[in-house]
Amino acid sequence: MTDTLPGKGLNSKGQMTKGTTPVRYAYAITSALLIGGASAALVMQNPAGAQTAQNEPGAIQAAAPRAGAPMSFADMVAKLQPAVVNISTTQRVQVQTNPFAGTPFGDLFGGQQGGGGRPVTRQAESLGSGFLISADGYVVTNNHVISAGQRGAVVESIKVTLADRREYTAKLIGRDPATDLAVLKIEGTNLPFVKFGDSDRARAGDWVVAILSPTGGNVGIGFAIPSSEAKPIIDTLMKGSSVERGYLGVGIQPLTDDLAKSFGVPKGKGELISRVEPGEAAAKAGIKQGDVIVKIDGKDVTPDQTLSYLAANVRPGSRIAVELIRDGKPLTVQVTVGKRPPEEQIGGFDPDADEGAPGGDDATQAGPASLGISVTALTPQIARTIGVDPATKGVVVVGVDPASDAAQKQLTRGLVITSVNRQPIETPADFARLVNAAKASGAESVVLYIMARGGVGTFRSIDFAR
Repeated sequence: MTDTLPGKGLNSKGQMTKGTTPVRYAYAITSALLIGGASAALVMQNPAGAQTAQNEPGAIQAAAPRAGAPMSFADMVAKLQPAVVNISTTQRVQVQTNPFAGTPFGDLFGGQQGGGGRPVTRQAESLGSGFLISADGYVVTNNHVISAGQRGAVVESIKVTLADRREYTAKLIGRDPATDLAVLKIEGTNLPFVKFGDSDRARAGDWVVAILSPTGGNVGIGFAIPSSEAKPIIDTLMKGSSVERGYLGVGIQPLTDDLAKSFGVPKGKGELISRVEPGEAAAKAGIKQGDVIVKIDGKDVTPDQTLSYLAANVRPGSRIAVELIRDGKPLTVQVTVGKRPPEEQIGGFDPDADEGAPGGDDATQAGPASLGISVTALTPQIARTIGVDPATKGVVVVGVDPASDAAQKQLTRGLVITSVNRQPIETPADFARLVNAAKASGAESVVLYIMARGGVGTFRSIDFAR
C-alpha cells in the first residue's frame, strides 16, 4: 500500500430497481459528531428570535442526568430530530438483458432476448439520512448515501426531505471519499439545524448516540467520525474546495517483532519503508527502501498513530523533519511534503468498484459530458492493478453514462484510452481537449483506441450524445 489512509465506517448502499418489490435500507450518520463529552444540553428554535442550533447548550437541563442516575435520550432525540433529514437519490442503471453477456456465449444467445440482448437503462432509487448544519440549508451526510448504488449506475438527482415532510432538490457541494463525508445544499431559510460538538472533550465511558433514522428503521449499521476530524473537512467542502492531504510517496510495511529486532528498532515504534515512489517527496528527501521511520514532524509513529495518518495531516508544501533508522543508526532528513493524489492514482483503483458517483474530482475526472465517459490519469500503480504495461501512456475510464453510445459499445471502468482520433494522449486534459475539439468541429463521433487487460487494443468509434 502507498501512504494508505485507514478506512473508517461502512460503505454499504441501499438500492431498489423500479418494477421490483421496493426494498429500502436506511442509513444514519451518527449524532456522535454533534456531542462533546458527556454534555448533551439542547435548545429548541426560538420562534420570536434569531435561529439557533437545536443543540445549543443551556436550554434544557432535564436532558442531563442526575449524578449517578441512568440517562434517558428521549428528550435529546425529540430535540435533534427536526434537523435530521431523509436523503434519496434517483439513478439510471444499465441492466444486461442477455444473461450470457461478457461470456463466449454472448453473441450466440444475445439475439434471443428482448432488444437483441443489448443492455437497457432503468431507473433506481436509494435512501439514506443526514443532518442540517445551518439555517440556510447545508446538509452533512455520508458519501456513500449520495453515490451510485451499483456498477453502471449514474446519480441523476438528490432529494432531501425534512421531518415535517417538506421536500427539496439538493445540490452536491462537495464530497470526501476518504472519510465518507459529503455536503449538500438545499434552498431554504430558518431551517432547524445542529452544530458540531467538541469530540476532544470526550472521555472513555461517556455516552455517545448513533443510527437516528427519520423513518424509524434500523438495520444495525453505525458510522462515527470524531467531530474534531469531521468539522475541518466539512468546512473545506462547504467552500467548494477539495480536501488536501499530505503525501510522502512510500510503500509502508508494519514492523513485526522479528523485523523490529532485525532493524534495531524498539517494539511498537516506527514503520518500515518497503517502496519509495520515484519523484515523490520521500525520494527527493533521500529516504530509501529499508528505512524505518520512527517520527514525523515531532510525532511518534506507532500502531495507533500510523505514518500514513501523520503524513496525511501535514499541509502539502510544508517542510518537516522525519526521523528514521537506517542500518541501525538514527538519521534525520528534511522533507517537503507533497499533495496526496486521488486514491485511484496511488494504487487504490478497483476496476470493479461502483462508478458514476455525482460530483467527482474535477481535477482528475475530465470526461466531457457529450461523450458520457469520465477518466482519470493512468499511473504506473493503476496500470499494474488493471494488468497493462506500467509504461503505457493514456487515461483510464472510471465511469460511463449507461445511456451513452460508449456504454452500448461496451466501454467500462478499467479500460485504458491511449488516443483520440489517432492522436496520442497522456492526461485527462488531453482527452478532454481532443474530444471537445472534435465536437466543436461538427463531428458526430470520435475514434478511441482502447486497451484492455493484457494490453490487447482495439479502435472504437463512439457517437456524441444527441
